[in-house]
Amino acid sequence: IELYESDHRRFRIRDGRLLPPFAALQGLGVNAAQNIVSARENGEFSSVEDLRQRARLTKTVVEVLRQHGCLEGMSETNQLTLF
Repeated sequence: IELYESDHRRFRIRDGRLLPPFAALQGLGVNAAQNIVSARENGEFSSVEDLRQRARLTKTVVEVLRQHGCLEGMSETNQLTLF
């Protein structure tokens, strides 16, 4: 599953590989999957917090994405650390 490439319901072929849809993840429903796809049309997510707010995701759905490696390299919050 790739945050910026996966479809909400349909499998895709990318670079000769099968890319599963968000809805294929257990614990992530079709509505949450559609919300992610719709929210990413407005640009990249700046953080996990930004993804959660823009796509209106529950903490459980965010954890499912985290467990499947979809959030690797993404900062947790929008706030900058001063120290």
